[in-house]
Amino acid sequence: MSRLHIGPVVPFLFAVFASLPPCASALTGSALFQSGNNLTINGNVYYEDGDEPATNIMVQLNDSEGQSRLTEETNGSGWFEFRRLTPGTYALAIYLQGYERVSATVDLSFMPAKGLVIRLKSTSGEKKIASATSISAHELSMPEKARDLVSSGKKKLYTEKNAPGALEDFQSAVTAAPGYYEAYYQVGMAHLSLGKRDEAEASFRKSIELSGDKYCEAEVGLGTMMLDRRDFAQGEKTVRRGVELNPDYWLAQYELGRALMNQDRLSEALKSASQAKSLAPSAAIVYRLLSNIHLRQKDYPALLADIDAYIKLDPDSAAGVRAKQLREQVAQKVDTAKATPAAQKTP
Repeated sequence: MSRLHIGPVVPFLFAVFASLPPCASALTGSALFQSGNNLTINGNVYYEDGDEPATNIMVQLNDSEGQSRLTEETNGSGWFEFRRLTPGTYALAIYLQGYERVSATVDLSFMPAKGLVIRLKSTSGEKKIASATSISAHELSMPEKARDLVSSGKKKLYTEKNAPGALEDFQSAVTAAPGYYEAYYQVGMAHLSLGKRDEAEASFRKSIELSGDKYCEAEVGLGTMMLDRRDFAQGEKTVRRGVELNPDYWLAQYELGRALMNQDRLSEALKSASQAKSLAPSAAIVYRLLSNIHLRQKDYPALLADIDAYIKLDPDSAAGVRAKQLREQVAQKVDTAKATPAAQKTP
């Protein structure tokens, strides 16, 4: 019986996904439609009937046929925005473990849809908040001026893509409130957007120090930078601390899976990647990780499923087009392997 071999495809797979944005970019938004379109959908996501923002939640934009077109992650205020859309009918979808599925129809036939409010309902009937109560209480204890500056900075960084302006707001916030570790994390994110990696790392470390090693997002941010410079052992340790602080933070699970995969601990990596998928099924980069794990495991049917999922989420970008080409090659190899044993049977 012949063995399935797709060696020549392997470099292509890594070339396809190496061209994708680094994982930290998942915090700053997704690709947009082609230029020339100018309609917008934006709004905020909250938990239950209160004013607690649902942060780091994936919002999926589907077309009228139910096909996924774009995904965006809510920022620290629960804010999301899809720009450059063509006129038509769309559906906003949110899939979050422990909450009812959200599906809201939006008609962009004549004008933008701005200021939408989406509220997540717990499936258990009990109010749940993804972030730790102590963190929310800490941030609420900060001076109002500092909190307003952070809110302004987040809008500039995640919505307006104005990193220099955001950095100025965040730095003013920590000047007004030196113990504001959430603001130091945002300083790091702004530095990262500007390509200032040393400054970003210093800000993440400051956030961790001020929080008493209890702020998940800063742990994951620092761990991600370690992984990017191939310090996998220390990166795993740092990201794992983030997972301990908030196991429902999908990016923490994703980065832990990436750390484990790069240490060839594939079964553990698959477990973390699968958890990230369950928490954020609309995050394309999760399928990037899963595809690489399944490739190393030589689980080609699963690899095909990963590629299909990635293509569905990101069909039109350069990476999506290359993924389609890759899918054809892998499928041909799988079909050939299935047919070869039958052809080689002795009459």
